[in-house]
Amino acid sequence: MNPLLWLFDAELHIGDSVILWREVVGNAFGLASAIGGMRRRVWAWPVGIVGNVLLFTVFVGAVFDTPQETTLWGQAGRQIFFIAISIWGWYRWRESRDAGGAGDGAAIRPRWATWPERLLLVCLYAAGTAGFWWLFGVIGSYGRLTEAWILTGSILATWGMARGWVEFWLVWIAVDAVGVPTLVNAGFYPSAVLYGIYGLFCVAGFVTWLRVERRPIRPLGPEVEQVGA
Repeated sequence: MNPLLWLFDAELHIGDSVILWREVVGNAFGLASAIGGMRRRVWAWPVGIVGNVLLFTVFVGAVFDTPQETTLWGQAGRQIFFIAISIWGWYRWRESRDAGGAGDGAAIRPRWATWPERLLLVCLYAAGTAGFWWLFGVIGSYGRLTEAWILTGSILATWGMARGWVEFWLVWIAVDAVGVPTLVNAGFYPSAVLYGIYGLFCVAGFVTWLRVERRPIRPLGPEVEQVGA
């Protein structure tokens, strides 16, 4: 059997619950991407894109005939935004790495956002949540406000990661706090479990990036200076 066809149709039965293997695999790619992001490695972006594609097919259940009867348009939509922002983040981190990166072998050096950038982040979160809340009222959604909050926060967190802002981990924690109960209620249990793990992982990621941000900047060596010139 074609491995892709098998992955598309394969199901995991736990009691009376039916779970798609591609939901499990997609979330595994997501977790691997998060680990790469914490380590500030360029490969985190393409790995995450693979997971996004798989999860998109899971959350639009009405289109792809998944065991879950609920379609989470916010969760599905964020996979599309993830892919778009990840392509940009992939390019940006690779460019930073090739120019010397953080000086410690990683792609980028974390930094705190400036106050104007933080204000922009807050305004975009409020505007995006309101806008998607209205949109989901038109097209239908499983929980307009929660899906709008999750979608907006996910977009902004990915954008903040691409820019190297330490705050992006805090945005993810805010997303996970709403995402876990939403996914449990909708029956997407692997994703709900992973969201819970993400929440703990984001705390660790925040502490890791904070430590790197506080580290003194190492002077560039001759080879790095030549690359960045």
